[in-house]
Amino acid sequence: MPITSRTFVRATALLLLVGLLALLGIVGTNIWLVERSQVYFDEVVQARIARRVAVDLRNQLQDLESSQRGYIITHDQKYLDPYNATLPQIDDTLSQLKAVLAPYPQAAKPVADLETNIGLKLSELSETIQMMQQGDVAGAVEQVRTDRGREAMVAVRTFIDGLLNAVDERMTSGVANQRSTVGALRWISIGGGLVILAVVSGAIWAVLSYMQELGRARRAVEEANTGLEERVRERTSELGKANEEIQRFAYIVTHDLRAPLVNIMGFTSELETSVGTLRTYMEAQPEQTQDPAFEDARLAATEDLPEAITFIRAATRKMDGLINAILKISREGRRQLKPETINLAEIVEASANAVHHQVADNEGSIETDIRANKIVSDKLSIEQVLGNMLDNAIKYQQPGRPLRVNIRARHVPGNRVVIEVEDNGRGIAGTDHERVFELFRRSGAQSAPGEGIGLAHVRTMVRSLGGDVALTSTLGEGTTFIINLPRDLRGYLGSTGS
Repeated sequence: MPITSRTFVRATALLLLVGLLALLGIVGTNIWLVERSQVYFDEVVQARIARRVAVDLRNQLQDLESSQRGYIITHDQKYLDPYNATLPQIDDTLSQLKAVLAPYPQAAKPVADLETNIGLKLSELSETIQMMQQGDVAGAVEQVRTDRGREAMVAVRTFIDGLLNAVDERMTSGVANQRSTVGALRWISIGGGLVILAVVSGAIWAVLSYMQELGRARRAVEEANTGLEERVRERTSELGKANEEIQRFAYIVTHDLRAPLVNIMGFTSELETSVGTLRTYMEAQPEQTQDPAFEDARLAATEDLPEAITFIRAATRKMDGLINAILKISREGRRQLKPETINLAEIVEASANAVHHQVADNEGSIETDIRANKIVSDKLSIEQVLGNMLDNAIKYQQPGRPLRVNIRARHVPGNRVVIEVEDNGRGIAGTDHERVFELFRRSGAQSAPGEGIGLAHVRTMVRSLGGDVALTSTLGEGTTFIINLPRDLRGYLGSTGS
């Protein structure tokens, strides 16, 4: 099944989530296992310390006891050297043992009993040695035979042996726990690694599959574009031919219309001359009140015919203007465009200066903000478009309000340029936003002279440059014309086969 963009995003997000959860689980479990391993390790270390201290204490007591017995048996003072060397260490060793067992409340009483028994044993050893040094051998032997020291020593050995057994068990369990922890850590790492490997593999598969889909889509788009470009070229060629036929037809029609119009205008002039002669003659004749036909003839010669000729003159002038407008648009469509690098800011400035006096007469102003200076286009067409826009702004300014015109230009995506001509004139009704670009169509009150070809001419020129023109307007507030052009006309002309 093809992987869509949404499916790819969802699959990738799910895999990343699974990978993140697996990673968090691995990290968290590893931290917990390492902490547990550290606890077991600390227990083993403490157990080893306790074992060493207990063994040291037992050995020290045995050394004291052996030294005492050797001295009693031999009466040799040198046997007391181990006793004298070991006796000061007993308190320190006992303190170490108490410190090791301090965290265990259950060991408090046995440790106290141990301390008591050690005190009894040390007291017995001290007393017998003092007796021997005083020469009371029998008393020393008798003191030993009381078994008081032996019983204390047996209790000490019993405590130490029990402690050593407990410590050994603790060390054994601690080592076992450490091994178990290490094993668990190993399996968790292996399992987590497999999960992450599966996630990475799934992500790689999703990416590769999506890239394959993109590749197929790109090839399909390229194939479609190839066919589309061919169809566009064909359609553009057909449109170009149709446009040429329309322009040729318009030229022929207007040329053929002009011939009879010229005849009408010529005969109208002759008729006007004849009517003038007739009018002069009729006005010079005395009134004949008895002849109604004469009065009708005089009225026709002096009023009706001159008025009719005036209407004919106006109609022929109107028709002549319309024919000239059609010819102008036809010639513009057939004019060969000349792409060249032009400075848009300079053209805008020149167009503004050309109408400066008309704007300034009404205390108006023209402001410019050109951020797209260099473009490649037909200079004459750009000048005519801007000139028409400024003429329209002046022609249709709001009475009683100083004219304000803003001309802006900027680059937009698609290697294009947008030119905006904004005015605060009388505006255009919403229903007329598209009609004003039609030939011989005008909007609002017809208080300004014109045939209604200016904006139609502008759209024709802009489209010939590969662009389009639109407007936004609010009635009574003003209008903004938006002209969208390619930055390089040569690319457009090349694509149309011109």
